[in-house]
Amino acid sequence: MSKGAISQFIEKYYLHFNSAALVDAAKDYEKQLESGSKMLVSLAGAMSTAELGKIFAEMIRQDKVQIVSCTGANLEEDVMNLVAHSHYKRVPNYRDLTPKEEWELLEKGLNRVTDTCIPEEEAFRRIQQHIVKIWKDAEEKGERYFPHEFVYKLVLSGVLEEYYEIDLKDSWIYAAAEKNLPMVVPGWEDSTLGNIFASYCLKGELKPSTMKSGIEYMTFLADWYTDNSKEGIGFFQIGGGIAGDFPICVVPMLYQDMERTDTPFWSYFCQISDSTTSYGSYSGAVPNEKITWGKLDINTPKHIIESDATIVAPLIFAYLLDM
Repeated sequence: MSKGAISQFIEKYYLHFNSAALVDAAKDYEKQLESGSKMLVSLAGAMSTAELGKIFAEMIRQDKVQIVSCTGANLEEDVMNLVAHSHYKRVPNYRDLTPKEEWELLEKGLNRVTDTCIPEEEAFRRIQQHIVKIWKDAEEKGERYFPHEFVYKLVLSGVLEEYYEIDLKDSWIYAAAEKNLPMVVPGWEDSTLGNIFASYCLKGELKPSTMKSGIEYMTFLADWYTDNSKEGIGFFQIGGGIAGDFPICVVPMLYQDMERTDTPFWSYFCQISDSTTSYGSYSGAVPNEKITWGKLDINTPKHIIESDATIVAPLIFAYLLDM
């Protein structure tokens, strides 16, 4: 299939420095898929609030990603955008806000993420009343699920349909739920829904054991990697933090701790990051450092694009989708 206008544009004009790194990473991602390799995409930051779902959902539908690692925030914020989009407030002058003005946003129930405020009542509470019922129903039946599995149940149940405020095709969580896409959500407890779940545990209305744990996520990922790595699995990391740190460790864990020395390294690596490479920062570490930890091979294609992921990721995805 011939490339579309966006792809042709970046191939013609993105020739040096970070722009060239973007094109190289996109082309190697494409080669991975063409060779039969699978791809893990990790989402850190607030990519769902940045509405990455508009293009990431199509990546999922077209089988350009086979497993996702994301923060609890990205898991829930895509659903929040689905049900409360018109109530979000954009604050272009966020850099100029005084502490008093920030407090006024809080009093209005507007939680700010850079230039975008998430409406607490319409976003958090609309979801809460429905997901708590799903949590309690599971507990009464003696069932346990992962955080993303509960969210899949929520969006597939249809109970949120009355609240939809964007086109359903622009929700990457809904696209993932339809495919039952494998997912890991490390550190889910620090998300809003994680906090809400913990509050119900503190009140004695739910048991912590109803929610499967991070260790169970790691063991699930170990089995998934073992079953799917014959043709290679690439690692496409958006941002830094636990969404990337957690899943990439599965390879040295299998190789060193499980002593499965036939475990293949990640077959591709790309990180989009604006972290500074200094002071022991893992998010800002260059890919070669990962060789020393048994995560990447000497010959693994390695890319780092030091830029804003909200600019870079949609362009790479557009290239992969022949747009």
